[in-house]
Amino acid sequence: MHSAVQERTPARLTVLSGPSGVGKGTVVAEVRRRYPEVWVSVSATTRRARPGEVDGVHYSFLSDAEFDRLIAEDGLLEWAEYAGNRYGTPAAPVRERLATGAPALLEIELQGARQVRARDADAQLVFLAPPSWAELVSRLAGRGSEPPAVQERRLAIAQAELDASGEFDVVVVNDDVARAADELVSLLTAPSSGPVRGGATE
Repeated sequence: MHSAVQERTPARLTVLSGPSGVGKGTVVAEVRRRYPEVWVSVSATTRRARPGEVDGVHYSFLSDAEFDRLIAEDGLLEWAEYAGNRYGTPAAPVRERLATGAPALLEIELQGARQVRARDADAQLVFLAPPSWAELVSRLAGRGSEPPAVQERRLAIAQAELDASGEFDVVVVNDDVARAADELVSLLTAPSSGPVRGGATE
């Protein structure tokens, strides 16, 4: 043995993604509530904080210059632009957490999940799916009184996002928030034995 200090095996990164309106944030909030020991990555964003949001808890709020610097230094695992603002996952806190042998959870959009997979082939990608297409439509429609053209575009994007479920290692159906949270935590803490394709689908 080359050292008296036993090296910990880095834990596996778990990424949760899925279509808009499927309830990713709700499931992650339930994970935080029931399993406070689970570490959830805090995304960085260039948008302004909304009322009630706390810097470093909900997001790390950065200036455009700070975000540019992170990109230049390869300091983001993934990033994307939505509605004129940029969002990304700072790499350093995630790497530090995984190096201790403890699991880390990222809740990000599909585009970001693909970037993480390209950078880290060992990452476990979990797709959160609605119980049915009709359920997703009702959740998206219930978000406000948008013009029909906007709703149609939102549904078309959601359909394309749903079609991407085959790119993921495991599909978790969000038919019950508490059950979905339990299933996600069991995936987080399962020993890594390489990607397991095609989990529970319905």
